Amino acid sequence: MIYNLALELSNDYSFLNIFKYLTFRAGASFATAMLICFLIGPYIINLLKKRQKKGQPIRLDGPEWQISAKRGTPTMGGSMILISMTISTLLWTDLFNIYIWLLLFLTLSFGFIGFIDDYLKLSRFSHKGLSGKLKLFLQFIFSFLFSILLFSYSNQDYTFITFPVFKELIINIGYFWFIFSMLVIVGSSNAVNLTDGLDGLAIVPIIIVTSTLAIISYLVGNSIFSDYLSLKYISGMGEASIFCSALVGAGLGFLWFNAPPAKIFMGDTGSLAAGGAIGAVSVMTRNEFVLAIAGGLFVLEAVSVIVQVLSFKLTRKRVFKMAPIHHHFEQKGWSEPTIVIRFWIISIILAMISLLTLKIR
Repeated sequence: MIYNLALELSNDYSFLNIFKYLTFRAGASFATAMLICFLIGPYIINLLKKRQKKGQPIRLDGPEWQISAKRGTPTMGGSMILISMTISTLLWTDLFNIYIWLLLFLTLSFGFIGFIDDYLKLSRFSHKGLSGKLKLFLQFIFSFLFSILLFSYSNQDYTFITFPVFKELIINIGYFWFIFSMLVIVGSSNAVNLTDGLDGLAIVPIIIVTSTLAIISYLVGNSIFSDYLSLKYISGMGEASIFCSALVGAGLGFLWFNAPPAKIFMGDTGSLAAGGAIGAVSVMTRNEFVLAIAGGLFVLEAVSVIVQVLSFKLTRKRVFKMAPIHHHFEQKGWSEPTIVIRFWIISIILAMISLLTLKIR
């Protein structure tokens, strides 16, 4: 909104040309989202506390200390992330850019699924919200619509997939791309959701991975940098970096209230939406496999659950003391801050490796 208005007036007021720079608007988007989250955070927390007398239901089969320590903490904190991110994105991006509207559509639709799931859990005071099948069905429906719209309105041929490191390795998967795209988005969303189990555990890796994707979006949307790095140039993709910056700013604002001991939990409202957004940006920029590296922590959490379930069904034995894997380390006696900080460190290392692959081609 501000960008489009400034563009109209830039011929009369030359100082408004600063709004043409993506880096300036990305920084402004980050700061705006963070400030909004700081401002609305206390209000939303108080509102949710009044509405959620018992707080988020705590798993009775989880670590015993969590049952008493975290009981009564409100959830649906992802709503403050979505509100802050959406307002900031609309303020600072080019509203005529199709990629921005597709990202907002996908993120908010997944946030809606998470909101319904959280609401049902709270109303029943149970861990059973939406059924797993229905949740996946809705996620695939929205991700399919996103993929159809992206394929139809983008000037790119998305049927080709690329790989990090190997510059010449490009595979045409044809219309199977739609399935591939949906799997990336839904998989990313649910992997982030599984990671959200300790105070601050999910939000910081979300910030780290989204920051990585912000850099990639900027590079892909710049013809000079993309050519130098042998990335596929996509006109207009640079605007996605502003969306990512807004999500990072909103995430940092949320972390202020989610830092141990958390005053509010993200809930499925935030984790499904943030994971979906991350997956969508990777699909848009054609860097799905780079996401698998940068978001390796999310992959690890998801794989630990899959391995645990398969092992128990096939052998009646468990590989981990408890899944997802962060609970395994809790059961081994690691403290919550130790697990969280070490997982943050792993996430930073993986993000740096993923950025290195852009140059090693």
